Amino acid sequence: MAKVTAKELMKEFNLTLLNNEEEVAFRPISTSDISRPGMEMAGYFTYYPAKRIQLLGKTEISFYKQLSDEEQKDRMERLCTYDTPGIILSRNIDAPQYLIEAADEVGVPVLQSDVTTTRLSSQLANFLESELAPMTAVHGVLIDIYGIGVLITGSSGVGKSETALDLVRRGHRLVADDSVEIRQEHDGVLVGRAPELIKHLLEIRGLGIINVMTLFGAGAVRNFKRIGMVINLELWDQKKQYDRLGLDEDTLKIFDTELTKITIPVRPGRNLAVIIEVAAMNFRLKRMGINAAQQFSERLTNVMEEGDREED
Repeated sequence: MAKVTAKELMKEFNLTLLNNEEEVAFRPISTSDISRPGMEMAGYFTYYPAKRIQLLGKTEISFYKQLSDEEQKDRMERLCTYDTPGIILSRNIDAPQYLIEAADEVGVPVLQSDVTTTRLSSQLANFLESELAPMTAVHGVLIDIYGIGVLITGSSGVGKSETALDLVRRGHRLVADDSVEIRQEHDGVLVGRAPELIKHLLEIRGLGIINVMTLFGAGAVRNFKRIGMVINLELWDQKKQYDRLGLDEDTLKIFDTELTKITIPVRPGRNLAVIIEVAAMNFRLKRMGINAAQQFSERLTNVMEEGDREED
């Protein structure tokens, strides 16, 4: 899980720090949930989610201003804890003095934004969900083929990068080569991207490192893509029985998500780029309810049943 603090939020959303930077402790944010402490402003702190980013808008501050001086001080002291990663005020609302004092006491950063409260809450939640999502790195290549994110895996030297280069030449888009960072941003949604160091780069043995965006243009690359299926390349094994109908689907589990996995044997003379291209198109057809293998199986079953009836 990536480490995110209020400092990253300041850069991402152009937030202004309102309290003393020397007193601030940028604590890690552990959840993407955003809290709007309306009940807390009324004095109810029994279930106060202190570890969340606290977002104060016009409603919370207008209610706060109606409280007595003693209540105002109490609310802000209880709002600021050693677990609180940050407090943000929307709509360019000025921070109350008691908030600044309480935040400095325990090192909570107080930030200000000119964005409306609802919009800011949505933007913060989406950013934190992406950054805090479970992440793993997989050795392989990720290509966007006809809108399907295809993760190509296989042993080193099997031809993944060369196949990716051929696919790019055919008009498809490279997302990542060699190492693919995969995050589970939602249930059943895996998003892959390239590490910043090797973004838009392909390594071709004998040729070296090439920049796909420089050679083929901006339309040949993507920064990230949802992964739809996995193609595993392996050297042809004469003793192994490979699927010839496509009725039995293999899967690969990453985090809690099951991905369709197709194993393609590699040997001289096979055009891997075309095969993978067709596999992506066939995957789309299956999602639309058109399964050629199933249709063939049904036809075969009907022919066999008709033959049995004729014999009877």
